[in-house]
Amino acid sequence: MAWTLYFLIVVLLLLLVRKVFGRRGNLPPGPTPLPVLGNLLHLKSRETHKPILELSKKYGPVYTLYIGPQPAVVLVGYKAVKEALVDHAENFSGRAEVPIVDITSKGYGIAFSNGERWKELRRFTLITLRNFGMGKRSIEERIQEEVQHLLDFFQEIKGSVFNPAFFIRRSVSNVICSVLFGRRFEYTDPKLQTLLDLMTENLRRVDNIWVQVYNFIPSILKYIPGPHYKLAENYQAQLDYVEEIVREHEKTLDPTSPRDYVDVFLLKMQQESNNPHTEYSLPNLLSCALDIFFAGQESTTSTLSCTLLFLMKYPHIKEKVQAEIENVIGRTRRPCMEDRTKMPYTDAVMHEVMRFFDLSPLGSPHSVTKDTVFRGYNLPKGTIIFPILHSVLHDASLFEKPQEFYPGHFLDQQGLFKKNEAFMAFSAGKILYRIL
Repeated sequence: MAWTLYFLIVVLLLLLVRKVFGRRGNLPPGPTPLPVLGNLLHLKSRETHKPILELSKKYGPVYTLYIGPQPAVVLVGYKAVKEALVDHAENFSGRAEVPIVDITSKGYGIAFSNGERWKELRRFTLITLRNFGMGKRSIEERIQEEVQHLLDFFQEIKGSVFNPAFFIRRSVSNVICSVLFGRRFEYTDPKLQTLLDLMTENLRRVDNIWVQVYNFIPSILKYIPGPHYKLAENYQAQLDYVEEIVREHEKTLDPTSPRDYVDVFLLKMQQESNNPHTEYSLPNLLSCALDIFFAGQESTTSTLSCTLLFLMKYPHIKEKVQAEIENVIGRTRRPCMEDRTKMPYTDAVMHEVMRFFDLSPLGSPHSVTKDTVFRGYNLPKGTIIFPILHSVLHDASLFEKPQEFYPGHFLDQQGLFKKNEAFMAFSAGKILYRIL
């Protein structure tokens, strides 16, 4: 009897495999998935990009992985990623649906929205940020002022042991807060500290195995309590923080003189109050503000902090950067954007930091916006796409020493800065500008 039951279970599992995974159509080849789990067991690593790169050695630069029962196409190497995200940008510009978003932002905001919501909020956000100085001299002045606050703070603790990343994060945050909320915070402000702590904790939780498994099989884990729900609790606390600021803005809102991004969004909400299909709502405002804040402060803070670490590790590079700074800027005036073209070595070092640091090794998951033929394979509309940015930033065909920290990757023979087409630190194509 026991053997009969065992046999029936095996047969049912095999039938399930055939039903769920057998009709893969003309998708690229890939490792055989398991029922329910898909290829989850193939990715057993704290650094998920490593087993993904290993699989590409067997299945090629374009292959299929199953995220639970759902197929996803993996792109490895500069040629495959560029062909999809740049050459066929429109077809690959969709944002893949990430199940964990259903219990965090719920699809509001810019970062994890799609379709008309994303197009409308992205357009509004880009216009509003530009009006408040992004990419203009006015934002440069705000940065210079905030840098002076940072230097003054460093002077106060001169001679003491401290973590510069702690203060850099607050300085970067203040530049963003000045545009979003019309104010800066003291470095010791407890509310700002709480917001940054919540974001840091959630960034760590995204790598938690429970969160990763939830993204694979949400239909099962959504009924099981675990750390993945702490992610949602933290996100709600962040929304509450921003809502408190928004409520303060509502009390002092002057329609003739908007002070910041929140004010402009609130005015847009008033203008569209009779439109039942408007995207200008409180949930979208709160999520947009968090998206912009997180995207700006996390990437900039991480890059600057890593730059200091690399300069400490490579003193010969630090000496060249220091010499160029003193030659072009000196020690008495503030640096400005006009100095950048006169400082090719420093520019190359910053680019190499972002390449070697590898901020987002897996890249952001995309999806195809319509049925697409790619390299002879048929990708149905909605197919998830994983462009592995680590494989692009370490592509030996475009970087002379991909596994080394080498600023020469961005310098020509005359020592002038040169662009490298494989520099995709934050992705490429239309999706690159989804947030900022």
